[in-house]
Amino acid sequence: MRLQRKISHHRSNQESVLKNIFAPIVIARPVRQFFCIGIISVTALLSGCANLHWFAAHPTEMPPAPELASTTTTAGGESVHEIARKLSADDKLPSVALTEELLYKLLTSEIAYQRGNWQAAYVTILAAAQQTRDPRLARRAAEMALAAKQPGESLAAIRLWRELAPDSNEATQYYLGFMIVNNNLGEIQKVFSERLVNAKPEQYGLLMLQAQRLLARARDKKAAFDTLEEILAPYKTTTEAHLSLAQGAYHSGDNVRAISEAQAALQLKPDSALAILTIAQASEKSQALKEVAAFLEKNPASRDVRLAYASMLIDTKQLDKASLEFEHLLRDKPDDVTSLYTLGALAMDSGQFKVAEKYFLNYLNALETQPEQERDPTPALINLAQIALERKDNKAAMNWLAKVDSYDGRNAAWLNVQLRRAQLIAKDGKLNEARQFLKDIKTGSEAEQVQVLQAESQLLRNAKKGQEALAVMEAGIQRFPNNTDLRYDYAMLAESLKQLDLMEQQLRRVIELAPNSQHAYNALGYSFADRNIHLDEALSLIEKALQITPDDPFILDSLGWVKFRLARYEEAEQALRRAYQLRPDPEIAVHLGEVLWVAGKKEAAKEYWREAKAKEPDNDTLKSTLLRLNVKP
Repeated sequence: MRLQRKISHHRSNQESVLKNIFAPIVIARPVRQFFCIGIISVTALLSGCANLHWFAAHPTEMPPAPELASTTTTAGGESVHEIARKLSADDKLPSVALTEELLYKLLTSEIAYQRGNWQAAYVTILAAAQQTRDPRLARRAAEMALAAKQPGESLAAIRLWRELAPDSNEATQYYLGFMIVNNNLGEIQKVFSERLVNAKPEQYGLLMLQAQRLLARARDKKAAFDTLEEILAPYKTTTEAHLSLAQGAYHSGDNVRAISEAQAALQLKPDSALAILTIAQASEKSQALKEVAAFLEKNPASRDVRLAYASMLIDTKQLDKASLEFEHLLRDKPDDVTSLYTLGALAMDSGQFKVAEKYFLNYLNALETQPEQERDPTPALINLAQIALERKDNKAAMNWLAKVDSYDGRNAAWLNVQLRRAQLIAKDGKLNEARQFLKDIKTGSEAEQVQVLQAESQLLRNAKKGQEALAVMEAGIQRFPNNTDLRYDYAMLAESLKQLDLMEQQLRRVIELAPNSQHAYNALGYSFADRNIHLDEALSLIEKALQITPDDPFILDSLGWVKFRLARYEEAEQALRRAYQLRPDPEIAVHLGEVLWVAGKKEAAKEYWREAKAKEPDNDTLKSTLLRLNVKP
């Protein structure tokens, strides 16, 4: 069991994985992450600039259609949805009769595309677009070329699309996406300068921030910022220009300029959420907190800024103050799902389970009345199950976990929840029922099937049915002979049952299948060192593990232990001190204590043993070591 305890630190066994599903999940994001989301929300994803970001990362695919938040406003106060509607006037479609010839071309193009002949489909549909001057056909040609990962043909179709629909914001987005991929900053400057000249003043903010967000994706950050300055030069005295330059400077790494531009924007518009959030982005954490707090004193109704401030407080571990801010947000909007969930998670984290339960229940009720939120209730259901377990109510916990939906296999947490349900069934003394429950779980991949096998084996081990657990693992190996996770766990189970030859056989097989498995090298090497056999091979195995994962504290512990067995005491002490420095684990302290004891440093040894006993009074390794050495620390 010493080996299992040691190795368990490297790979979470099934039981620890199951326990982890009950960790409270705080959805309030760390401040840096939140700012990105907060600023994008203020500008409603900049009418599709999120798509341009996506397109720059995936130039050979079709980005998702833009979504606009109708409630969001620009620096000028007008709804982004309204501005985007004005910017994206319906394409002026030509009056084209659907003749038999045209219908034939369209059908043959689609059939060819469905059969995998993208070239014939593309040529036919592009020719039809040129003939009819219909932008929809040019768009379809672009889709085909993008899906086929043909950038040249894609750009040709997009150019035609823009020519046929010069007012199409979507066509311009795709065109600009190609320009940023090709680092054609001059063309980007030309397009945005023309659009700003033709825009109304209330449209400036959206266009300027679109330009900034697009240029933020450029490889040459300085050249991109210079381009942004040139685009905005005629409008440099406007609030919108200062905001765009502030964001541009921040993304180019110039925090001083970012703060300066954002402060200029605040002078013109003292209630600008985007300006204060940019200042906070570019400032040191403590200064950011002061700036945002001062802003909220003057603008207490700014929800975006208060949410950012609350997230900053969480990021700096000021959880009580964060709770107060979320309560403030909840008073203004009692059904706000973000505030409800976060308050529940914060309360749970501090052990206030009744308070947490209230917030999670209200959160679930709010989701039912706000289907547009499209939020997964799984984290709240898991936390409610944990709260029920805290008060020893297994039945209620089971009921909450039973509500978790798989969403047709898309819920990554669903399988672990089912495994936890099986564990709870077994805990009620219904082992056979728990095993049947596991067998009834519908799994897809090999990894999922292996997880279920590991869970069943763990249930049997918990019930002190080691041989039956071994039989489950043996059957699993027959089904999945090349699964190294399964073989590794099989080896650990064999070790716990004192079947050491089987353990060694399985670990050697893991090393054959996965030559970079540091866990297998370390487990086998430590097993030899712990039994004081094959010490030269043990040293070689452990050194190999350390090459793969340098400075791993538990592999260093193994290294120290095998060198102790080889009577290389100074090297052993050095390795164990390094291991304990990296992670002050009781097992490492026991080993270091024994090395020091043998080296005559008895008081130092006792000190480490006392530390180990304070952390784990019932540690088996500590007890056996002290008994063997006849020591009372």
